[in-house]
Amino acid sequence: MSKQATAAPKVGFVSLGCAKALVDSERILTQLRAEGYDFAPDYGAADVVIVNTCGFLDSAREESLSAIGDALAENGKVIVTGCMGATPELIRSVYPDVLSITGPAQYESVVDAVHRALPKPHDPHVDLLPSPRNEQVGVKLTPRHYAYLKISEGCNNRCSFCIIPKLRGDLVSRPAADVLMEAENLVKSGVKELLVISQDTSAYGIDTKYAASQWKDRSVKAKFLDLCKELGELGAWIRLHYVYPYPHVDDVIELMTAGKILPYLDIPFQHASPKVLKDMRRPAASEKVIDRIGAWRKACPDMTVRSTFIVGFPGETEEDFQYLLDWLEEAQLDRVGCFRYENVSSADSNGLKGHVSEEVKEERWNRFMAVQQVISAKRLKRKVGKVIDVLIDSVTPEGIVGRSKGDAPEIDGLVHVTSKGRVLAGTIVPVKIEKSDEYDLFGSVVKTS
Repeated sequence: MSKQATAAPKVGFVSLGCAKALVDSERILTQLRAEGYDFAPDYGAADVVIVNTCGFLDSAREESLSAIGDALAENGKVIVTGCMGATPELIRSVYPDVLSITGPAQYESVVDAVHRALPKPHDPHVDLLPSPRNEQVGVKLTPRHYAYLKISEGCNNRCSFCIIPKLRGDLVSRPAADVLMEAENLVKSGVKELLVISQDTSAYGIDTKYAASQWKDRSVKAKFLDLCKELGELGAWIRLHYVYPYPHVDDVIELMTAGKILPYLDIPFQHASPKVLKDMRRPAASEKVIDRIGAWRKACPDMTVRSTFIVGFPGETEEDFQYLLDWLEEAQLDRVGCFRYENVSSADSNGLKGHVSEEVKEERWNRFMAVQQVISAKRLKRKVGKVIDVLIDSVTPEGIVGRSKGDAPEIDGLVHVTSKGRVLAGTIVPVKIEKSDEYDLFGSVVKTS
C-alpha cells in the first residue's frame, strides 16, 4: 500500500444560535470525524459546508439565511440543519440550490446528506473498528475546561412568544445513566465545569415518569434532584441553566450549600407584571418568587441568581413596566439579561393587541439596564476583600481572565486576574478580590503552600 494516503474529504461547519444548538453541532462533528472526515478552516477549503441554523427570532433567521448565502457563494455545496430547518419551504424559496434541509437534532439525516454529497472515506483499518460508543468524548466546540451537558430535548411549555416546541417538539429526556456516562467522561478528559442545559431543566424526566436506569452499581431516576446529586459527586463545577422555578427546585439548594453543585441558578423569569406574565403564558406568582429567592439566599448566602427578561411585550403598559422595575429592585438579582420583544414567525404573541413601538422598547430597555446596573455593582462590591475560587479561561499578553462560581461563560461577568507566578488556562485558583465595577471583578492570585 502506498504511504501517500488519499486526503480525507473536508467538511466546513457553521454553528449558529444557543448552547443547545452547539451541542447538536458537536454531535454531528463527532460522528463525521469517527467516519474519517476532516474539517476545513474556511469555505474555500471545504468539499461541502454544513450550516446549523437558528430560527427562534426573525433576526436570527436573517442571520441564518445570510450564513447560508455566504456558504453558497463561496463554496456552492451547502447542507442546512437546525431550528430554521423546520421551515424548509422558507429556505428553499430563497436558496433553492441547497443540497439538503433537516430540522434540529436530526443528526443521522445530516450525516446521510454528507454521505450523498461527499462519500464516506474508506479505510480498511478504520472500517474494521466498532462504531464510536457514546461514552467516548467527541468533538468539542468549547474550550477544553468546560462543556455543555444537554439532558433533554424539546419543551412541554407553551409560552406565547416561543416556537421552540414547534421546532424541537415536546420534552424528551435522556436516561440518567447516559447523561452521567457523558458527564463522567468529560470530567476524565479534563473538563472542570459542566453547564447543564435543556429547554426546561427542572422538568427533566417528567416525560418518562422519572424512569430509572442502571448507573454503575445503582439505579438512578431521571429526576432533577437525583441527577444533580449524582453530578455533584464528579468533582467538577456543576452549573444549572434554564431552570423553571417549580417547587422541587428548592430541594437542590441543600446540594449548593454542601458544595456539591455551584450556588447558581439561571431562571428565565421573563417579566414580573401578572398581566404580562398571563399574556406570555408564564407562571404569574412574582410575589412568591421574591419570598423564595429570600429563602434560597438565607440557606445559601453565596447563591447567584441569574435571569432574563423581555421588555416591550405586546400590551405592556408603562404601569406594567414600572411594576417590573420595582420587582427588580426588590429581588436584587445578581445577573440579568434583557431583550427587546421581537415578533417570531408563527408565535401566538404576534396576534396580541397593543404592540409597543420600537422607540418605547428601546427607552424601556435602557431604563431597565440602568436599574440593573446599579444592583449588579452593589452586589459585586460585597465580594471585595474576599478570596474566591476562579476558573481561568484565558492567559494572553493582554491579561489573565477567568470566572467565579457566579459567572457562566459568555453571558455573565469576568474576573480580571493578576499573578506574580505562572497561571494556566483551565485551572481553578484562589483570587483575592480587590475591586469591582458594574459587571466584573478584579483581583490577584493568592499564594498557596
